[in-house]
Amino acid sequence: MNPLLQESKLDHEAIDFTLIKSEHFLPALEEAIKIAKKEYEQIKSITDYSFENIIIAAEDATVKLDLVVATFFALHSAHCTDELSDLAEEFNNKLTHFSSDISLDEKLFAGVKFLYDKKDDLNLSTEEMTVLKNSYLGFARNGALLNNEEKIILREIDQKLAKLSLTFSENNRKATNAYELIIEQESRLAGLPQSLKDAAKETATEKGHDGKWIFTLDYPSYAPFLQYCEDRELRKEIWLASARKCTEGEFDNSEVIKETLLLREQRAKLIGYENHPSFVLEERMAKKPENVLKFIEDISLKAKPFAAKDMEKISKIKEALTGDPEVRKYDGLFYTEKLKKQELDFDDELLRPYFKLENVIEGAFTVAQKLFGIKFSERLDLPKYHEDVKVYEVRDESDDSFLGLFYGDYFPRKEKRSGAWMTSFRDGGLYNGVEKRPFIMNVANLTKPTSDRPSLLTLNEVRTIFHELGHGLHGLLSKTKFKSTSGTNVFWDFVELPSQIMENWLTEKECLDIFAKHYETGESIPEELILKIKKSEQFLEGMGTIRQMGLSKLDMDWHLADPKSITNIREFEVKSGEAFNLYPDEGVGAMSCSFGHIFAGGYSSGYYSYKWAEVLDADAFFYFKENGVFNAEIGKKFKENILEKGGSEDPMELYKKFRGQEPSPEALMKRCGFH
Repeated sequence: MNPLLQESKLDHEAIDFTLIKSEHFLPALEEAIKIAKKEYEQIKSITDYSFENIIIAAEDATVKLDLVVATFFALHSAHCTDELSDLAEEFNNKLTHFSSDISLDEKLFAGVKFLYDKKDDLNLSTEEMTVLKNSYLGFARNGALLNNEEKIILREIDQKLAKLSLTFSENNRKATNAYELIIEQESRLAGLPQSLKDAAKETATEKGHDGKWIFTLDYPSYAPFLQYCEDRELRKEIWLASARKCTEGEFDNSEVIKETLLLREQRAKLIGYENHPSFVLEERMAKKPENVLKFIEDISLKAKPFAAKDMEKISKIKEALTGDPEVRKYDGLFYTEKLKKQELDFDDELLRPYFKLENVIEGAFTVAQKLFGIKFSERLDLPKYHEDVKVYEVRDESDDSFLGLFYGDYFPRKEKRSGAWMTSFRDGGLYNGVEKRPFIMNVANLTKPTSDRPSLLTLNEVRTIFHELGHGLHGLLSKTKFKSTSGTNVFWDFVELPSQIMENWLTEKECLDIFAKHYETGESIPEELILKIKKSEQFLEGMGTIRQMGLSKLDMDWHLADPKSITNIREFEVKSGEAFNLYPDEGVGAMSCSFGHIFAGGYSSGYYSYKWAEVLDADAFFYFKENGVFNAEIGKKFKENILEKGGSEDPMELYKKFRGQEPSPEALMKRCGFH
């Protein structure tokens, strides 16, 4: 039998990756769809509608399908072999076709609509009411109210959009892998830390270029190169490669973007919305496009004076060192590092020895333990999909109950897309009446170990681990009845609260003392470095905020524009960024062509949510700070009112239950230094 459809015999029903091969996915998908269709036919035969035989039965209909789909897409992002890549389009097509069949089925919708219309008489719990409303909206937003001709059009649109998203992501991954900056003379690597040179030398050896150095567009290679390399021409060369990524040649995403925007607008209008942002924001805390635009404008107005001062400082230090005040985009990180050393006497490389990957992970787990009373234990006996992956069992400290499995996958490889993310192989909730706990996955692309040094991280990489673990905790600690409301199945401008709040502990001495030990001596991180980390929190925050708001505005501009008027991706991007650009335009490239968040990652008309959630996380962490950063009582309130509740209630109501009030932006403004 197909291992993807068999019930696992392993502990906790863990997925047995040793049995799963690429050729299992399509047959498993087809069989799981057949099983689901049979279940749905049973639901459609019902005439005496109830919450149990319509809503709960529909959740149970896709139990096997959900596991097949989640496993496929988790591996497609984290370990996309050539075989898996070849399957992706057909897999996506079959899944999209099935999803359309269900969402456009009049008989299925009739039962949901009947219950929705009588919802106030059904005596439902808060979570049940949420699930019913979500179910009704899910059908309506996927075309259930359309006529037959319109349903055919919608089905075609959804099929095309699914394919375009996949193409965008694949082009991005392949373009990243296709570029190599090969250096033959070590003299050109002046300024680079030895650790980065060692890693580049090992990369070159792996790729058959002994005695040379290779730098790539993977973040742990690309960003430090721009940060430290003194050779300006080399910095320009790799920056140009990044800027041009997916803008030309066989991996060009320009037409993918145009077609995506056109189809998103057509889809929104077809089902009765003014535009794509209006459709998306109906299920966000922000509610309307004008609220997002005002949010972007308000934050930008506060940040712009500080961003201008930040830019002036960078310009002055460049002028002092070179005689030329003009800072180009490939200069930014380099002179930012110089300024940081001058203003803060701070160098990221001084921190690396204290941020050994294994220690950081254990430290993050300890923070979760202190706050939420949970413990992580590595399971060496459970299968994994790649040797780099680590598998942990997560349990509640108070009663030793099993909470879930956690998979950590932290190093770059050619089969993995860039960036960092959390996903799940299985959500928590009831499966045919039986509670099952989640299998959660954190993926990142961090600094790899070399032959003579372990993986030593930058501060930003440590921040990534804490951030993604926050998402992971949202999934692991969920205690909802329904899979569809568990964990991160929440409004997207609320989903970043659990992840971003975790980052706050990272700059606290009580947290750093737990894990920041020198990898050779075991010595704790010196207090003076902790103070510098703390001071660095507001360093160039104006520029950082303006960049984030510029990307948020670009996202909204793409989706509020008439897509038929967009002829040139680069020109549109430049015009959108006029009020946010701090550097002169280089005349090439368009980051939109690799902006996976909005064209392949679910953040379309939602990139603002990172900053929106910062308002929440700053306000929430201020509550901890007032009462002690490891205050167990407040940790319990956050766990019970935010992490355990998933999407079972309105997010603002959940926040008020935790905090006792609505969030105030004052904590964020203070944290940023915008006073």
